[in-house]
Amino acid sequence: MTLSHQHRTEDCRAVSDVLSRIGDKWTVLVVEFLGGGPLRFNELRKMIGNISQKMLTTTLRGLERDGFVTRTVYPTIPPRVDYELTDLGRDLLVPVRALGEWARQNAGRINAARAKFDKISEAA
Repeated sequence: MTLSHQHRTEDCRAVSDVLSRIGDKWTVLVVEFLGGGPLRFNELRKMIGNISQKMLTTTLRGLERDGFVTRTVYPTIPPRVDYELTDLGRDLLVPVRALGEWARQNAGRINAARAKFDKISEAA
């Protein structure tokens, strides 16, 4: 990949827009868990852990709006709703999993750097 010195505002906006959707911790977790196949809302909520119902709803709606997730409602009592990655969502799963793996592999190094920085900052 060759980097250009040209700055294209529309490219920056596009990247910023996509990163604002996928750059939060809840989206990454939702995409990772849905990578295993369709899940119901409460299954997904239990797997994630300490996410509120409102935040999960907001995250899923945003992912659905952007075309990463589909929501299927089954006419049962009570209604059953499944969430699943679209083709676009499965494409997103590749870099999300890679970033997640990188974060897990480097968490110790990052924490050590933070501790070193904080120690120096406190001494100053």
